Amino acid sequence: MPFTGVPHAAPAFYAELEEDNSREFWARNRERYERDVRGPMAALLEELTGEFGEGRIFRPHRDVRFSADKSPFKTHQGIFVPVGRRTGWYAEVSADGFRLGGGCYHLEPEDLRAFRHGVDGPRGARLETVVGQLGQAGWEVVGESLRTAPRGFSRDHPRIGLLRRRSLAAMRWIEDGDVVTTPRLVEEVRADWRRVRPLVEWLREVVGGPR
Repeated sequence: MPFTGVPHAAPAFYAELEEDNSREFWARNRERYERDVRGPMAALLEELTGEFGEGRIFRPHRDVRFSADKSPFKTHQGIFVPVGRRTGWYAEVSADGFRLGGGCYHLEPEDLRAFRHGVDGPRGARLETVVGQLGQAGWEVVGESLRTAPRGFSRDHPRIGLLRRRSLAAMRWIEDGDVVTTPRLVEEVRADWRRVRPLVEWLREVVGGPR
């Protein structure tokens, strides 16, 4: 289907799902999900494939096997274009709206060691610059962090903030409904994914390609 925008009905769907995250609600509203959420997000992903590569749309069901929260469904719909080990570009719609960005998530021990080695070495200065520039440009730099220095590194390390990271991404919200709900969203996402490319590429080069 051609991409025409992510409709207001998508965040409305998730607002209702947050109130009633049940299989009964899902059964009653499955057609809404397919029409208003999954369909538009899949079409958006398809529009971006030519420049950024093949991506995937995440399934709506949560993995509750090891979670105290047994809610069966995610309260957002994400799309992801991988370029390396748990590294790539991301976008999602939820009750809060539409946001996008890029980076890495949930690094495995081997990849985390490579990340920290890169931060500690000569290439770390480049990452520090990239992250600083994104922050100054209004991007939110997010990711799980240790409370203290990782083993083998001093708390006084000049890049200790980055060394504590277990994941690292830059994200921002697109708050203009006249963009999100129209075909203009494709070019907005394209431009923003290009802006975060230096971070994504640094992570791909240091952490490595897909396994």
